Amino acid sequence: MTEHGHSQAEVEARINAPAGRGHVRDMIYGAIDGSITTFAIVAGVAGAGLSPFIIIALGMANVLADGFSMAAGNYSGTKSELDEMKRLRAVEARHIRDHPEGERREIREILRQKGLKGDVLEEAVTAIAANQKAWIDLMIEGEYGLSAVEPHPMRAALATFAAFLLAGFVPLLPFFLGLAAPFGWSVGLTMAMFFAVGVWKSRWSLAPWWRSGFETFVIGGIAALIAYFVGTLFAV
Repeated sequence: MTEHGHSQAEVEARINAPAGRGHVRDMIYGAIDGSITTFAIVAGVAGAGLSPFIIIALGMANVLADGFSMAAGNYSGTKSELDEMKRLRAVEARHIRDHPEGERREIREILRQKGLKGDVLEEAVTAIAANQKAWIDLMIEGEYGLSAVEPHPMRAALATFAAFLLAGFVPLLPFFLGLAAPFGWSVGLTMAMFFAVGVWKSRWSLAPWWRSGFETFVIGGIAALIAYFVGTLFAV
């Protein structure tokens, strides 16, 4: 949430335990991809005129296998970010040990660009240089442009996988439930899911909810049309 308290205790608690980037990106990525890829299979198979059983089999295979693949990919990518951050921290620790005056100049330049000058600047440089963790954190942010908060690969992977499963099952529900005209229901539910994901995404955006929902709706709809068109080329 963007709104929070500003008492001394609330400020200390929030600043000393930063939330980091969170997992909004991971969840939206998984939800959109889960809806699109599963519905692409449903639309493609339906366009080819094959049986609902094949749709369920292929759809389930996609939800489980592709969902796991996406989660594993996100884990590996986030783990690479974490490894890179650890490598840079080790580099900075070595630089502080071998070139302390040069690293102090870097502190001074970073703080100068933030508006400090004169005695205040020198006092800040001295204070930060007295705390190696604070020194390295400042270098990570000011020299490399990275967040000092380390990412969590497993949490990112689980967020992606959970969102993929939840959204990916939606296009298959009418076939599982044996509804009449299941493909029509699948279209409606999937389009509603696209719009809902977009509306949910707007909570972290300046765009109005309807625009965010419509944007995701259009992206998903185009993917569905392409898949259905390709499926009709192989209609039996």
